[in-house]
Amino acid sequence: MQKILIANRGEIALRIIRTCRELGIKTVAVYSDADKDLPFVKEADSAFRIGEPPVQKSYLNADEILRIAKAENVDGIHPGYGFLSENAEFARKVRDAGLIFIGPSPDTIEKMGDKIVARTTMDLAGVPVVPGSELGVTTLDEAIELAAEIGYPVMLKASGGGGGIGMVLCENEQALAKNFDSTRGRAKTYFGTDEVFIEKYIKNARHVEVQVFGDSHGNYVHLFERDCSIQRRHQKVIEEAPSPFLKEEARQKMYETAVKAAKAVDYVNAGTVEFIVDENENYYFLEMNTRLQVEHPVTESITGLDLVKWQILVARGEKLPLMQGEIQKKGWAIEFRLYAEDPVRFLPSPGKISEFSWLESNGVRVDSGYESGSVVTPFYDPMVAKCIVTGKTRDEAIRLGQEFFAALKLEGIKSNAPLFAEVLQEEGFQSGNYTTAYLSERKLASK
Repeated sequence: MQKILIANRGEIALRIIRTCRELGIKTVAVYSDADKDLPFVKEADSAFRIGEPPVQKSYLNADEILRIAKAENVDGIHPGYGFLSENAEFARKVRDAGLIFIGPSPDTIEKMGDKIVARTTMDLAGVPVVPGSELGVTTLDEAIELAAEIGYPVMLKASGGGGGIGMVLCENEQALAKNFDSTRGRAKTYFGTDEVFIEKYIKNARHVEVQVFGDSHGNYVHLFERDCSIQRRHQKVIEEAPSPFLKEEARQKMYETAVKAAKAVDYVNAGTVEFIVDENENYYFLEMNTRLQVEHPVTESITGLDLVKWQILVARGEKLPLMQGEIQKKGWAIEFRLYAEDPVRFLPSPGKISEFSWLESNGVRVDSGYESGSVVTPFYDPMVAKCIVTGKTRDEAIRLGQEFFAALKLEGIKSNAPLFAEVLQEEGFQSGNYTTAYLSERKLASK
């Protein structure tokens, strides 16, 4: 591959540009009117306007992206994460155009993108799944009957969903009845299908995921786990590796299960197998993300590997650079998703960043999509940057995080930086004994 089009924006576009530059690969960026002045547009070797700010008219405009790709004679398209990254139809169009889609096959994306099909596939492969509906639920009566059978509380989920969208916790029948139609409506709006399903809600759960990689030569590896239990509205905000609570036996079993899941769907390229883990370290398949994850720098930090480089090598038909026994982990890494949002209510806070600076030091990595003077618009996810700290131990990583947020300057907009500064000082986080309810329980306790 000599030239790659990046079908994305912001920090992930910059992240891909960095690796392409190291590999001697030219980059083509696409941008909306809202993003024309952002750093990724300037950093790419060439950049083209893709459309107006709304995503349907820009970053989801597959036909225009493909037109630019063909006009620029690119060899491949990297979708990043979000937008078209898990769109099987887009991946198919890319391949039909004679280009390389830097990700798994369209069939794999399709199979794992439908959460009901994914559950069934994993169940047949011997991967434990959370008790729930085997088929989509179409009527409220059917949902109520199934929920009574499983036992409350339950999670009502969009079959095509992801990223915490189209997901509602229902404590009882009244809550299920109240949320059923609106969840179907959200599912239709965001994912193009109103199919929903029901899963048992696991109390005091942790969210742990395993990074996997496969190549077209039948090789599969895992790159250890990440703990993503600190969440707001079912969306991750702090991720760390290794997990601070898992015992070694459970850890190894999860690695084996994740690789088994990858093999079950002939997985090629980067993927993540996500698990819900209960208090007794029983783990259940949650979903498989058929793309690079937002939190991939955590894995890069403990392994010393470049996952984007691996993606490109595998996409062009090469074998995995390392086999399982050659992959080592070292130290402890924690990532903080820095958002332009109110740190208490978690509502987006777009605006112009008057100053954005931090103290450069060993063990600190900032993957940013913005700089001083940049404008965070209301059209996209309001993540400003990912801030990753890495130490020899978890205590050292936490100390680096405390120092980082004490010196961070992000002015002109509200951000969740104060939240991170507080969490890093709290015994509940420092102990590593937290669950997915950490932030919501913390919020309740402060009232």
